[in-house]
Amino acid sequence: MIMPKFTCPDGLAVAYRTSGQGTPLLLLSGQGNGMGWWDPIVADFESDHLVIRFDYLGTGGSDAPASGYSLGRFADDAAALLDHLGIESSAVYGTSMGGKVAQQLALRHPARVNSLVIGCSSTGGPNTLRMPKEISSRIADPASKEALLTDLMYSSAWTAERPGPYATLGEAKTPQARLGHRRASNGHDAWDQLGAIAVPTLVLHGSDDLMVPPANADLLAGRIPNAQVRIIPGGRHAYFEECREVASPIVLDFLAEVLAAPSNDSK
Repeated sequence: MIMPKFTCPDGLAVAYRTSGQGTPLLLLSGQGNGMGWWDPIVADFESDHLVIRFDYLGTGGSDAPASGYSLGRFADDAAALLDHLGIESSAVYGTSMGGKVAQQLALRHPARVNSLVIGCSSTGGPNTLRMPKEISSRIADPASKEALLTDLMYSSAWTAERPGPYATLGEAKTPQARLGHRRASNGHDAWDQLGAIAVPTLVLHGSDDLMVPPANADLLAGRIPNAQVRIIPGGRHAYFEECREVASPIVLDFLAEVLAAPSNDSK
């Protein structure tokens, strides 16, 4: 399927897709992944929301420049997409690196975000609780990377019934893009800025996430005024897919409640 594209101010093209109907909901994907990250569960949101997704630069149908990757850039591209679609503000749900992009979008373009859901993510910087070194060193080994990432994303019982391929295991299009995404995500540090986020915020995390330890959820929520935390029992890093029967209704209920409130409640 040919995806529509819009052109960024610097001339780079970004592919996107909209589906469903209702209030806008922008979905932001994880590191090195495009909009396909959400394919397994996007239908959960389409009855209540106009769902907006896009391929970060370096992924999917978007251009893949040799350099210039940053979370700020991804957030600016998200704001430009809302401009392109004529959408003043949107609910935003980002998972993994997408949760960091969501933070940057709310900080750089606060008027464009009316509510925020951050999943399996962190504040970044020195306060982040990181995965054990024995795991991160094995991810760097091409021979063990895919099997290890699969195990970090999903429980073995779940994958035993679903042989894949898995939408969350995509990679950026070029070595430069992969490196750019990794550096952008690893360089995130919003600890000192998160107090400026004034919209209703929900922080979600899987209880069994080893890639981004679940204690990061409380650290993140502690920096964002009045943020709520929900821990998904048994969820690994891709809790949103494996535990969709629990996670998606939590997100939908949260958005239904906050979007129905008078607009001055979130100011």
